[in-house]
Amino acid sequence: MWTVRFLGIVLTLSLAVACESPQQEPKAHNDPSRYSLAEDVLWASPGGFDLTMDVYTPVGDNGPYPVLMIFHGGGWLINDKSIMDQMAQYIATNGEYVVCNVDYRLLADQANTVTVDQIIGDVVGSVLWVKERISQYGGDPAQLAVTGDSAGAHLSAAIVNLGNRLSAEPYSEENLAFKPSYLPAAMTAQQVADSHGVEVQAALLSYGAFDLYGLGEGDFESWKNPFWYLGGVLPRGIFGDAYNAQTHPGLYKGVSPLHNVPLSSERLLPPQLLTVGTDDTLTTPAMVQAYLQKLRDAGQRAEYWEYQGKGHAFLDSRDSFAADAPPALDVMLNFLDSVFYPQTE
Repeated sequence: MWTVRFLGIVLTLSLAVACESPQQEPKAHNDPSRYSLAEDVLWASPGGFDLTMDVYTPVGDNGPYPVLMIFHGGGWLINDKSIMDQMAQYIATNGEYVVCNVDYRLLADQANTVTVDQIIGDVVGSVLWVKERISQYGGDPAQLAVTGDSAGAHLSAAIVNLGNRLSAEPYSEENLAFKPSYLPAAMTAQQVADSHGVEVQAALLSYGAFDLYGLGEGDFESWKNPFWYLGGVLPRGIFGDAYNAQTHPGLYKGVSPLHNVPLSSERLLPPQLLTVGTDDTLTTPAMVQAYLQKLRDAGQRAEYWEYQGKGHAFLDSRDSFAADAPPALDVMLNFLDSVFYPQTE
């Protein structure tokens, strides 16, 4: 559970990230000759709020390529896809993947009215858009992985665990299902769910927050969480002021991957890699391991890697990226390659 002390650490970290501008990167980390880039591709406009993604395509003739979708962190309240620019560039430089760096709505957007279920609807919609359109960018819609850090890891896990729960009706305790911000032409949300339209082939989850019910029982929705102020809005419930985890636990558990791990005999999830820094005091190794154990107890395939001596947000774009991120990204690339480019004897 997040404490005031931990949130103070995050406040310092977030301010530092916001103030830093990345220095010139070595070519091994970002080689623009290795990829083409389509910037700010519009993929949906829920309620008139434009959502875009950057699409990196390998230069070469080996396509169509597997696709990696990236969702940024920031407590569902701050940052945008630019915080993942350096990660996207590294993957595009060192891997054979189409990389989609995706924006979604934040809680603070649309006059501080966005709810967590709508954010999940955004990322689900982005998966559907990619599956329908990514062939135009050299990607293979049948080979898709999702990744994100912190809140972005939660959203990636929600795609994996909850992406089969879709509906045109509002999210409620009687309807724990999500309305995608984008739907393929002539398809309903229920038809997409029935056809397993949101299934992906792998997930890479970095220092994720997997239990929003636990956060709701803590200080996340109060003034003690500085992300509300960093987002420029007043604190409120993530489903609105009329709801909280004590009175409406089903709402909070319904958006928590930790509380929605199916048995492998009922639904087999794709292979997942969970990473966390040994010194992370926000999403601690113990918290990530709790989700790992849930997956393994359910018979799901999950791997785990701890980054020695590192805290939170080691994948974010900033001056320390060159020192902090590559070892973790190399582990992630090796995992991706094991799924999409397995060695044959």
